[in-house]
Amino acid sequence: MGRIRIKKGDEVVVISGTDKDVKGRVLEVIPATGKILVEGVNVRRRSWRRGVNPDLPDGGIHEKSLPVDASNVMLLDPESGEPTRIGIRHEVDADGNRRRIRFAKKSGKTIPEQF
Repeated sequence: MGRIRIKKGDEVVVISGTDKDVKGRVLEVIPATGKILVEGVNVRRRSWRRGVNPDLPDGGIHEKSLPVDASNVMLLDPESGEPTRIGIRHEVDADGNRRRIRFAKKSGKTIPEQF
């Protein structure tokens, strides 16, 4: 399994599966399984009877997003808003430290850090 170049907070689009063409923000990256949790994607509903779930004492329907495989999503280009592949470029900052910078392959623009 390769390295996941998508990070928490990135804007992505699903490129295959039942939620194809749905855009969302990455909530969590799970490198051990190669999966990504995306807001509003792969949402499952579960009905609870009264008294079974302490979080829903009166019962009801609970919605939960499940992870999707990292290969099924692409990062959105910061310039055009279209899906793009991610490249890594090494740059030296003002202090002389070498840093890994992510960039969009379509436009060549640097992908801004979310934090």
